[in-house]
Amino acid sequence: MNLKPRDLMLMLLIQLIWGVNFVVVKVGLAHMPPLFFVALRFGIAALVLLPFAGLPRHRLKQVIPLSFTLGVMHFTLIFTGMHYLDAATTAIAVQLQVPFSAILAAFFFGETLHWRRITGMAIAFAGIVLIAGQPRFLDNPWPLASVVAAALVWSVANVQVKIIGDAVDAVHLNGWIALLAAPQLLVISYFLEGDRWPAPDEIGWAGFGALAYQALIVAAFSYWIWYNLMRRYPVNHVMPFMLLQPLIGVAAGALLLSEDVTTRMVAGGIAILAGV
Repeated sequence: MNLKPRDLMLMLLIQLIWGVNFVVVKVGLAHMPPLFFVALRFGIAALVLLPFAGLPRHRLKQVIPLSFTLGVMHFTLIFTGMHYLDAATTAIAVQLQVPFSAILAAFFFGETLHWRRITGMAIAFAGIVLIAGQPRFLDNPWPLASVVAAALVWSVANVQVKIIGDAVDAVHLNGWIALLAAPQLLVISYFLEGDRWPAPDEIGWAGFGALAYQALIVAAFSYWIWYNLMRRYPVNHVMPFMLLQPLIGVAAGALLLSEDVTTRMVAGGIAILAGV
């Protein structure tokens, strides 16, 4: 099943939003600790979406696990990793979510993994090993490992979305995840980062701008479209579009944050993209 032209344009728009988002997150993390940033992100998104989504009184058993997997685990891991990594490296490494998703789709939904897909996955994982072999990551591998773990958790969350299927409307699902994830993240942030919570004047216009982009454009708008497309098409038809993210993310990091793009990073990125 090929994507309809309208759905194709929406998918390309999502990749643009998410590719630029790597830079936006770096801006936000310069003004707020990671978990506090994520908690505010979901809190604002919940306030925006709650009038349309209501309260998940009859779907808690389905939505609570997803809110923890996607809202708490994924964003905690990726924002914590990004706090110490550049946007370009994160944009490349997180693409392991594509082979992770293919493996999980084969296991849970019986989607076929031919030898070409298996070979591609091996090449993609070799690419991340090449990036991880840079001296700066050998000295401190944990931020990169955190982003790779976030990619795996994202893939698990997409399986959960597929299992929920049409039982929950995309707008409701998006709002409920934000509503349930925000208090979980706020409590965790209080115990781990409470002494570093910034005052509003410390966040500044740049920090609030990053929050607005995260909460309104990414959390409220793009994920609503993504959930609809995930349920409408096979996982292995949708996920390859994620390949556009590292290209946009690396370009945005270099242009907007003046980040260095090393030869080894480029080689690893090419391997990941070719493999996927």
